Amino acid sequence: MSTHEVIAGVRDLLPVLRERAQETEDLRRIPEASIKSLQETGFFKLLQPKPYGGYESDPVTFYTAVRDIASACGSTGWVASILGVHPWHLALFEAQAQEDVWADDVDVRISSSYAPMGKATIVDGGYRLTGKWSFSSGCDHSTWVLLGAPAFADGKPVDFCTYLLPIADYTIEDVWDTVGLRGTGSNDIVVNDVFIPKHRALSFMATSKCRTPGQLVNPGPLYKLPYGSVHPSTITAPIIGMAQGAYDAHLEHQRKRVRAAYAGEQSKEDPFAKVRIAEAASEIDAAWLQLTHNIDELYQLACKGEKLPFSTRLRVRRDQVRGTERSIAAIDRLFENSGGRALRVGTPIQRFWRDAHSGRVHAANDAERAYVMFGTGAFGLPVENAMV
Repeated sequence: MSTHEVIAGVRDLLPVLRERAQETEDLRRIPEASIKSLQETGFFKLLQPKPYGGYESDPVTFYTAVRDIASACGSTGWVASILGVHPWHLALFEAQAQEDVWADDVDVRISSSYAPMGKATIVDGGYRLTGKWSFSSGCDHSTWVLLGAPAFADGKPVDFCTYLLPIADYTIEDVWDTVGLRGTGSNDIVVNDVFIPKHRALSFMATSKCRTPGQLVNPGPLYKLPYGSVHPSTITAPIIGMAQGAYDAHLEHQRKRVRAAYAGEQSKEDPFAKVRIAEAASEIDAAWLQLTHNIDELYQLACKGEKLPFSTRLRVRRDQVRGTERSIAAIDRLFENSGGRALRVGTPIQRFWRDAHSGRVHAANDAERAYVMFGTGAFGLPVENAMV
């Protein structure tokens, strides 16, 4: 199967995902049938290394699939994006960690919670990890997890790492009950004094420098890209998809809508409605073009074996958070002109509105912080942030 066939398979699945959107909300998790169908398209292997059955596709192909999925169901697109990027992250770990996960099953799925909500203590051969992590999207469909925590030696933090754990080493607490992204099942992960072998930990210092142990076995350009570019874009891509879904739903809604307050005027004949549609479409296009242009620029440099300029990495983050802002603005512009009937439970417009605003609060969408980093770099001053 080629990556083109994966994209085609994903697009064939969109009507079904769209029909299941309310069911997904009601379940507070993605239906198993949807996960199975996405797996059958090959989607989850787009960023997986070729030695383990993956496609090692260019990142724009992955983000395109994510955008399309999210345009049908925001929660499904969000979870697909999160679970879909983790094979890329695992490929940065030592070879033994990859073997631990994929040796017996190349279809294994991994969830995550990267925020430092736990503590690791350095011991002989590895670490002892304890903590409780929130917001692990798609954890009910995963058998491994990636968790972030500082590493302590002699009572002092000496590193910050991502730790890889099998499901036997953690428990899931069902706490996810929200107004948006309800179907993502972003529950808590609890770990109680578990031993993590050294090869299942990846220092964030190595990740931020784009020099990781996994590159010894995965030398392709995909695995030379910065975490601070790939992962934040993984958060924005589904939000752009939600904006596209809201746009499509709004057009369909307006084609049939009659505005009683304006003497039965059809909304499709309202010139002001057309202006709002044009504004929203432009914002969505701009968000997508900037995100894909920037990430592809980095990828092409990596393909040529050239250095990835820090200024370009800063631009990726700047336009990534801007892409989220543009998408939210587009959805808001459409929603405020959709009328009272769009508020009904089950309508796609209000669902996309809630989902996109929920995605906006993710740490990767901290716009002011990203803009400050860009401005600092523009002045030629040192930028001290690992998420670039």
